[in-house]
Amino acid sequence: MLKLSITDIIARIGREEPFHAVSDDYSFTLKIDSYTYFLCGAVHDGHQFRKELWDNCLHSEYDRWYEEDPCTRQMVQSNPMVIAGLDSRFEYDLNRAPDTAIYEDAWGKKLWDTPLPENQKQKSLSKHENFYKVVHALILKMEEKFGAAIVYDMHSYNWKRWDRPVPVVNLGTKNIDNDRFSAFAKAWRDTLETIILPHNIETTAGINDTFQGNGYFLKYITDHFDNTLVLATEFSKIYCDEYEYIIFPEVVTAIEEQLKLKLRNHATTFYNDFILKNGLLPN
Repeated sequence: MLKLSITDIIARIGREEPFHAVSDDYSFTLKIDSYTYFLCGAVHDGHQFRKELWDNCLHSEYDRWYEEDPCTRQMVQSNPMVIAGLDSRFEYDLNRAPDTAIYEDAWGKKLWDTPLPENQKQKSLSKHENFYKVVHALILKMEEKFGAAIVYDMHSYNWKRWDRPVPVVNLGTKNIDNDRFSAFAKAWRDTLETIILPHNIETTAGINDTFQGNGYFLKYITDHFDNTLVLATEFSKIYCDEYEYIIFPEVVTAIEEQLKLKLRNHATTFYNDFILKNGLLPN
């Protein structure tokens, strides 16, 4: 893996070079084995939390981990194009717009003992800005090369906080173009229901059951690119004990191994039934 500046990452994308890189501020990773029409994102996978923020933060490491999306990058890491955050959403949230990306409180609890100095905020917001510069360049290249693209926006959620049965996987589709893309969302939901999990966990999948897909990652791409579908895909944390701070690697591995084929097959259907049928592939 290379350590690259944002300028260098964008230049390599422009030249269609395959590469594995970490940004030079260590805020995100990008893996491109080959340029294709589908991208996997894991914006909340990160757990890093800048040391200068520690003493001022009123949330414990466990509090932060509980609200992050651990292992979501691992679930899709075998795919050819993967972008993933390394920093905790408690420093800045990549799934929020810049003006709300730095929390003042989080899940009903004040986050900072004293308000953050402006220079500390700007340090975080510059990383948020750089991430989206790369996202923009990447989707631009994908649409330029294939005419359209599909993005699997991977998240997780704490199912035990709900007081009703909730699906193992939820798709948020409120902010996609459902006139054009609802069939692909439903097909992805149906595909996810076929995942076989250890410990007799029944895989259920719903659409807009727990979350509606209101994240900035989805909205940014959808607002800037007409032919890119983003599927906000939330696994409930059946792959860990969210109260005891324990990951179940056998469950994570089962998801990862099955998504290798299922995700690619779904993306291929998108390519055949949307890109090719609509004549979007550039000459």
